Amino acid sequence: MVSFWRATRLLSHLFIATCAVLWVSGCGSNSSSGGGPPPPPTATLETVVVSPQNPAIADAGAAQTFTATGHYNDGSTQDLTSSATWSSSNTGAASIDSTGHATSAALPGGQSAGFTSIKAVMSGVTGVSILSVTSHTGNGFAGVFTQHNDIGRTGQNLNETILTPAAVSTPASFGKKFSQPVDGFIYAQPLYVPNVAISGKGTHNVVYVATENDSVYAFDAETNSGANANPLWHANLLDTAHGGASGASAVTSGSGGGVDIGCTDLVPQLGVTSTPVIDPSTGTMYVEAKSKESGNFVHRLHALDITTGNEKASSPVVVSGSTFDALQHNNRPGLLLLNGMLYLAYASHCDSTPYHGWIFAYDAATLSQKAIFNESPNGRMGGFWMSGAGIAADSNGNIYIVSGNGNFDTGHVPATDLGDTILKLFFDGTTLSLADYFTPFNQDSLNGGDIDLGSGGVLLLPDQPGSHAHELVQAGKEGTIYVADRDQLTSGNKHYCSSNCNGTDAQIVQEIQSQIGGMWSSPAYWNNTVYFWASGDVLQAFSLSSGRLATPSTAATHGLSFPGATPSISAHGTTNGVVWAIDSTDYGFPNTLSPGPAVLYAYDASNVSTPLYSSTLVADTAGAAVKFAVPTIANGKVYVGTQTELDVYGLLP
Repeated sequence: MVSFWRATRLLSHLFIATCAVLWVSGCGSNSSSGGGPPPPPTATLETVVVSPQNPAIADAGAAQTFTATGHYNDGSTQDLTSSATWSSSNTGAASIDSTGHATSAALPGGQSAGFTSIKAVMSGVTGVSILSVTSHTGNGFAGVFTQHNDIGRTGQNLNETILTPAAVSTPASFGKKFSQPVDGFIYAQPLYVPNVAISGKGTHNVVYVATENDSVYAFDAETNSGANANPLWHANLLDTAHGGASGASAVTSGSGGGVDIGCTDLVPQLGVTSTPVIDPSTGTMYVEAKSKESGNFVHRLHALDITTGNEKASSPVVVSGSTFDALQHNNRPGLLLLNGMLYLAYASHCDSTPYHGWIFAYDAATLSQKAIFNESPNGRMGGFWMSGAGIAADSNGNIYIVSGNGNFDTGHVPATDLGDTILKLFFDGTTLSLADYFTPFNQDSLNGGDIDLGSGGVLLLPDQPGSHAHELVQAGKEGTIYVADRDQLTSGNKHYCSSNCNGTDAQIVQEIQSQIGGMWSSPAYWNNTVYFWASGDVLQAFSLSSGRLATPSTAATHGLSFPGATPSISAHGTTNGVVWAIDSTDYGFPNTLSPGPAVLYAYDASNVSTPLYSSTLVADTAGAAVKFAVPTIANGKVYVGTQTELDVYGLLP
């Protein structure tokens, strides 16, 4: 049973977030914000959240206003914007005044983007946001630093001016430009940073790739000709310079004998599986890697210098926790960097027990472990994997993630075991706590049939008109689409409907059944439209109005079998939208030992029944497909990870 202390903290965090307590009703008087009375003298400041997280503005005098919110140990909050000490780590990108008002500087000629860490400090507690500043003469593109482009996991790049629908669809104008070989499968999404000064090699736009052989590569993002035929740098995280022991190797997996894990979900190696995250303001890439050393299995969190591939101070650290089994657990969801903290989530390989859904929180500056959350402490299973989708978050410091099949506690509110559940979490400086949750009425059937809710990732929608301004969208293996209010996931705080449910979850904003296939992927958002490409289904575009999804407005005709695809969007604001997706259905093992190529598809985002491109021409053939691969679109090019190479597509001469 949950402890009284923990239950009290869970209740207080939700109270502050929504002024509607999950387990009692009414609003209290000890919460203050927006210039209200300060917390009682006995309250201790635990964390400061800087908002918004990760904004981008133009250079040469553009403004961005930040706020700082203090969270105290008695459950109260306080607006600290005018009392915190503000700083910018790079005044060459932007400065900030004492009221949280940042102003961009003029970038040097030829520099498309600059970055700075905006910090608010109060009583020794620090909150952080990363501000991107882009050239006002450019297209406003800052880079791709995290899985599916942003912490809301929308998958959209709204600053693409080269890859218009007309350019992509013109015969012989778009195709495969070049490839770069790598030493293992690329499950992690490629990331992109402009204007990186590489020691002894000048300044480059760089695409970063991580492999299952525990390698990270930095490639020139524009060409592989001349000096750029080789990586700008290559770091193998197994060597002693990166914390590995002598003789360390990636973990092997597959069927038959001689493998470390008898699992065919990820083959033939397990090294770096999750998408890393980059802090461009400090030039740091955070990577989680798994290895085998002298018969033992190890997970490490690395902080790599993006200019060299070398470890930064205090890096790496071993990921560990009580009852955390390093062999059975796998770090699958993309890493989250939020308010100066790193979050890593874990599930298992092939449901091999013992495993739980773990989330570890680390200080991004020091790599010190700050908190651990286990979603099934009294049960089993319920891992976090989401087919590789990143842990989602909003600018108020709230974290959103979905668990897979496992035990669900029907006897307590709040539940202590949370299989097949959408969770909202908050880190208060010492504890990563459950703030809210939603569990489908048929969780027992989902669990018993291995129909994970958590096979699909969470998408946070931009602010919506109407009574539900802040929403999320999610779908799992069953193919039911859930739309929930992030401020209060269920009406009446009825987290789970256990009786008289009438075959639906009426306590959330919207539930759409039997409209899409099973999701082993994530949706994408653009221009009041949500895009799904489920397994055994076609790409479908659902229009969004007043926070509710309508019947699909358009649908493609080309279907995909397992696992479907995760769409990504490139556009110039609300125009020239293109939906990109990778067909990885021919990924091979265990279905066949002869995998086929990944296929890149493009569709008109305004009408997905209009195909624009597919890489089925011989000259455009990609490397062998990798399950769950997600394309990265950056600065006129599309980057596709495969089993043997990084393939780069763009406009042809």
